[in-house]
Amino acid sequence: EILRYGKKRIDYILVYKKSSPQVEKRCTFEKNLRAEGLMLEKEPSLTNNDIMFVKIHAPWDTLCKYAEQMNIRMPFRKKCYFTDRKSKTLCRQIKSWFPKNPMKLDKEALPDLEETDCYTAPFSRARMHHFTINNRETFFSNSTRSRIVHHVLQRTKYEDGKSKMGINRLLGNSTYEAAFPPHEGGYKSRHPIKTHGAQNHRHLLYERWARWGIWYKYQPLDLIRRYFGEKIGLYFAWLGWYTGMLIPAALVGVFVFLYGLFTMDSSQVSKEICEANTTIMCPMCEETCDPWTLSDSCVYAKVTHLFDNGGTVFFAIFMAIWATVFLEFWKRRRAELTYDWDLIDWEEEEEELRPQFEAKYSGVERVNPISGKPEPFQPFSDKLSRLMVSVSGIFFMISLVLTAVFAVVVFRLIVMEKFASFNWKFVKKNWQFATSGTGVCINFMIIMSLNVVYEKVAYLLTNLEHPRTESEWENSFALKMFLFQFVNLNSSTFYIAFFLGRFAGRPGKYNKLFNRWRLEECHPSGCLIDLCLQMGVIMFFKQIWNNFMELGYPLLQNWWSRRKMKKVGGGQNVDNKAKLPQWDKDWNLQPMNAHGLVDEYLEMVLQFGFTTIFVAAFPLAPLLALLNNIIEIRLDAYKFVTQWRRPMPARATDIGIWHGILEGIGVLAVITNAFVIAITSDYIPRFVYAFKYGPCVDKGNHHEDECLRGYVNSSLSVFDMGEMKNSSQSRYCRYRDYRAPPWSPVPYEFTLQFWHVLAARLAFIIVFEHLVFGIKSFIAYLIPDMPKDLCDRMRREKYLMQEMMYEAELEHLQKERKKNGRRYHHEWP
Repeated sequence: EILRYGKKRIDYILVYKKSSPQVEKRCTFEKNLRAEGLMLEKEPSLTNNDIMFVKIHAPWDTLCKYAEQMNIRMPFRKKCYFTDRKSKTLCRQIKSWFPKNPMKLDKEALPDLEETDCYTAPFSRARMHHFTINNRETFFSNSTRSRIVHHVLQRTKYEDGKSKMGINRLLGNSTYEAAFPPHEGGYKSRHPIKTHGAQNHRHLLYERWARWGIWYKYQPLDLIRRYFGEKIGLYFAWLGWYTGMLIPAALVGVFVFLYGLFTMDSSQVSKEICEANTTIMCPMCEETCDPWTLSDSCVYAKVTHLFDNGGTVFFAIFMAIWATVFLEFWKRRRAELTYDWDLIDWEEEEEELRPQFEAKYSGVERVNPISGKPEPFQPFSDKLSRLMVSVSGIFFMISLVLTAVFAVVVFRLIVMEKFASFNWKFVKKNWQFATSGTGVCINFMIIMSLNVVYEKVAYLLTNLEHPRTESEWENSFALKMFLFQFVNLNSSTFYIAFFLGRFAGRPGKYNKLFNRWRLEECHPSGCLIDLCLQMGVIMFFKQIWNNFMELGYPLLQNWWSRRKMKKVGGGQNVDNKAKLPQWDKDWNLQPMNAHGLVDEYLEMVLQFGFTTIFVAAFPLAPLLALLNNIIEIRLDAYKFVTQWRRPMPARATDIGIWHGILEGIGVLAVITNAFVIAITSDYIPRFVYAFKYGPCVDKGNHHEDECLRGYVNSSLSVFDMGEMKNSSQSRYCRYRDYRAPPWSPVPYEFTLQFWHVLAARLAFIIVFEHLVFGIKSFIAYLIPDMPKDLCDRMRREKYLMQEMMYEAELEHLQKERKKNGRRYHHEWP
């Protein structure tokens, strides 16, 4: 059912409370809206006696006037595709031999969107005869009509004065409760879409995009863009592109994991640990703990091999290159979309100032260099002082995170001793898993608690800066939210990767926190399993929590508002939802959050960081991300189509500040993975042993496991337990380090092997970083930002458009001459 009152289409809805005292502002505003050419009609709500709706319709003349002012591009001639090369027909012929792609939507399932195969030009009333106007009702799409009305609403005065204008200010001072474009109708139908067709674009989007049954299909991006605008269309295009690019990364990650799984039992390091029944390890605490045998940690060693094996280095290099390829090909995809959506020549219009900025700096003015009009101005000294306060707030919040990480470290130290001396044999035997598992769970709860605080702090700090425009506010807020949440999510992971076990000391001379708790040591098979456990738990639970908050929270809110609506209305109209007008249904939906798409992008960018930064420790991260994103696309689609009011269709040509953040993460990922492989994993110590100290040194190359025979014994040092306080034992125990034995001339000093391993670690970091950065730069250079055939098409179209405009103008003038009875000339008049 198309929304109309009488025979007019409703383009925008304003909502106000009858009890609101701002009657005079509202009356002036509505009178000025009518003077601008809009048609307004009021209607009371059927569900709440205090609510009044103002329905706005933009007539044809008003739409034409503002379409010309806003330089909106409209179709004027069908495209001619005679520049296609012959090779393309051969490709199409080869493609026809293959089975049909099941991921593509059927052509019959989607309407033929007129603008996609037409040349477009900025609309002009003087040249209206050039444009293809088959039907005045459908010439301007719903999203274009809403954008034009929103443009008028933002620039209409409600009082005399320079800054007394715009719907945003009226929403801020509670003159109006809400302002939104209405949905095109219901998203469900009693009749199947295959036989009866779609009722409207919202119904079509639900059936062909938001339903779970079509999770494997490509998204109908042109339809999304037509209904929600280019900004939201680009978000879903980027999300779809990212999800598609995760498929090869997930496959390689699974292969690396399977390689570890199949070689787990045959691994020489695992075998030696599992067979070390006589190797006595030094106790985990000095008073209550007993020595333990190395074979007790057999399971731990095998699980470590799943993630710390030969494939780890290859996968880290692969993911660094993958991140570059993903971003470079996204630039090409974005260029194609901006071309298809007529955004190539679109320049963002001069944004209006934020009401808060104008109110704060109305006393200081300067001439705007673009518009030439006087406007409020923020002095540099004031801007700098506010920025310094904001930066101080950011550092304070980051220090709060580091304090929380320190608290988790102390917790791990306390429970480590408790679990190592536990009465229950199962816990005592698996104290490493118990310590890591409880530490990660506590850390996850702290992360989720701090996230709630961060959003409020970022909001306060951004408002304190008083950004000039909405886009500046959004970029500033997005950067703060990213910094806060990135540090919050990854600080404990950085601790486990680079600090855990590095400063523990040695038996008899352990480093202690507050002279009480001994610092944690790494397991004889390495610290990588702790890092893997940390990443797996946080990534898994965070994705479940995010998905619940994204869909479950709006569903609960909408259910509660419907429940309240029934209590307030109590009438027959309310009980029968079908009889409710669309504006009443939309009013009872949740508004899109005030941060726009910041929360949506932030979630995906943090996930991208998790997928690339520590991927050497957790090769299954891309698979988890892929599975999450398949759900995320349909969750977001369902939320936009069914649970949220229709957002204002905004234009954009890129994903904004997020592209720069993604590139920064890509650089950080290379550095971090180099350090993870060199420092956290045991890849370098094993490599040094195999080529310098192992049994294969003088015999040439042999099988890896052969060359690693004796590695575990070589990586463990000897300590005399008789040197410990209150100890009568003179038995030797082993600990993980490269130190001289107690009977050597310099007992417990670092051995030559320690310095060889350290040098190899540093050399690996330098070589790895230079190699990967070199490959990344070369790939970025090889892949142009815009496909060559797209450049050719754009240049060709520019030429054809000039020719067509000239021919159309000449034809029009000749017709005018014939009408006026003048002589007909072939040359330009």
